[in-house]
Amino acid sequence: MRKQFFAMNRILVTGASGQLGTELRLLAGNDARFVWTDALEGKEILPLDICDADALERLCLEQDVNTILNLAAYTNVDGAESDVTRCMAINAEAPRQMARIASRRDWSLVQISTDYVFDGNRKRGAYRESDPCHPLSVYGNSKREAELAIRRIAPRGAIIRTAWLYSPFGKNFVRTMLRLGSEKPEISVVADQTGTPTYARDLAAALLKMLPQIGSRRAEIYHFTDEGTCTWFDFAAAIMTYASLPCKVRPIVTAEYPTPATRPQYSLLDKSKIRNDFGVETPWWSTSLRHCLSRISL
Repeated sequence: MRKQFFAMNRILVTGASGQLGTELRLLAGNDARFVWTDALEGKEILPLDICDADALERLCLEQDVNTILNLAAYTNVDGAESDVTRCMAINAEAPRQMARIASRRDWSLVQISTDYVFDGNRKRGAYRESDPCHPLSVYGNSKREAELAIRRIAPRGAIIRTAWLYSPFGKNFVRTMLRLGSEKPEISVVADQTGTPTYARDLAAALLKMLPQIGSRRAEIYHFTDEGTCTWFDFAAAIMTYASLPCKVRPIVTAEYPTPATRPQYSLLDKSKIRNDFGVETPWWSTSLRHCLSRISL
């Protein structure tokens, strides 16, 4: 039944030029069920302003779409602290409008969220989907607002929280560390913020496995990251080691590296629900890091 549902399905993907969107496009290949969109037009990518609800609905109807996969987001965590209006428009209001459209048309909506909905101060075990949320930043609050709106409007679909996303594409921690590691003999990285890196290709593969199974499910929250736990310092040190860069990584505490946005100190996510419901794989973070680095020309 679910395979039949997917066979008929057409999926509009926002943020197709981002790191997650790029990995999804590579894995999906020439699958005609996907309609790729982004703020700027590109090769096989249609232009779409996700803040324009009328344009979004019109494009979905033109393309005979019945699933929206929202990968677009305002991801400048520090910039969001002074760019509140734009961040909320992209991360909260646009998904709210998508949920309304999806509910009215009986379409599915898959939304990407974040570990930043948690404050990281109230728990020392892995966060479950049902744990209370206390975002510490504008970015985290914008993503939580989207979750609440989607849950309230209740279209079919899923909300997937992830963390520490990286890939060979775009701006992310791995690419920044590789650049700094080739330029500097020593760098300092915070060692008191703990979580799990997520290779965007792993999340893209999980999305491809989930989409045929969504069916008539109402949008529930799920967690997906790779397996294991580390600090940003551990992550940086592993990048230097695996990339054979001589740069020394020095551990520091968060107070020594102040940023406009406050990050959760601990944001390990429990993935048992998504594994049980959809059978997705969650590879070990260090294995996935090696795979990512093998795709980057140093």
